[in-house]
Amino acid sequence: MSTRIGLISDTHGLLRPGVFDAFRDVDHILHAGDVGGQDILVELGTIAPVEAVFGNTDDWALRSSLAAERSLEIEGRRIVLVHGDALGSPTPARLRAAWPDADIIVYGHTHVQTIDREGALTINPGAAGPARFRLMPSVAILTLGDGVEDVKSVDLVR
Repeated sequence: MSTRIGLISDTHGLLRPGVFDAFRDVDHILHAGDVGGQDILVELGTIAPVEAVFGNTDDWALRSSLAAERSLEIEGRRIVLVHGDALGSPTPARLRAAWPDADIIVYGHTHVQTIDREGALTINPGAAGPARFRLMPSVAILTLGDGVEDVKSVDLVR
């Protein structure tokens, strides 16, 4: 049996319809900040339970209900969920140095899809909200199970 986790970041108040298709069969959703409003989390919650952190552009109302970082255990793995802006320009190496005990680190902020397997699995699902920096909007699916650790990026329609 495996657990499928939808990874999303940088929605900035826009939840694209493609997210509902991409996350159709997920068991959990992790949002790595720059949510853009509580309504985004409510809508994601219609798909699966949501854990989220705030990002640097989130307003004070959202910041009062979310933490800057979360640590979760899913399928025996310690997952750190963080936006990453506190590190300036987060990189997998900087994130692993900041959270050396993590098995998996999920972050956002840069809007750049990243899957780095050197040490802790470090994932940036890309930005799912408004298209910026000529990057394709995206999310990711993380599958965890007995001996399974797989992650796939999913591009969303602009």
